[in-house]
Amino acid sequence: MSEVQKGNKVKVHYRGYLQDGTLFDSSYDSDPLEFTVGNNEVIPGFENAVVGMAVGETKRVTIAPQDAYGEYNEMAKIEVPRDQIPQHINPEIGMMLQLTTPENNQVLVRVTDMNDEMVVLDANHPLAGKELTFEIEVVECIA
Repeated sequence: MSEVQKGNKVKVHYRGYLQDGTLFDSSYDSDPLEFTVGNNEVIPGFENAVVGMAVGETKRVTIAPQDAYGEYNEMAKIEVPRDQIPQHINPEIGMMLQLTTPENNQVLVRVTDMNDEMVVLDANHPLAGKELTFEIEVVECIA
């Protein structure tokens, strides 16, 4: 089989680790991840890592934040007065909420801090600013 190239549909198994070795995601408990190389369906560093691999090959790659979920952006955090949170929502740290921007776009945010007066909402991806290591195994390549 030839090497994976842009435009190929691939199926891969992977394990993703944080810098401290913590496993944050794995496909081995389910179906392989399927995507078309070059269609920006996965983070850039992951996509670039599979190019040139062959079916059955395994690779370990470390991906910098800018090629993963981006750098952490302090400007993507906002403090909201607690009385502006809808009454039916009881915020807890780690809870994901959906906001609507003035332009009517939907944004997912995570509650990262709170007190009696304020709730801090963070729109950064939970893995933003983190260097990620993946073990990638190409299972199938469809030209």
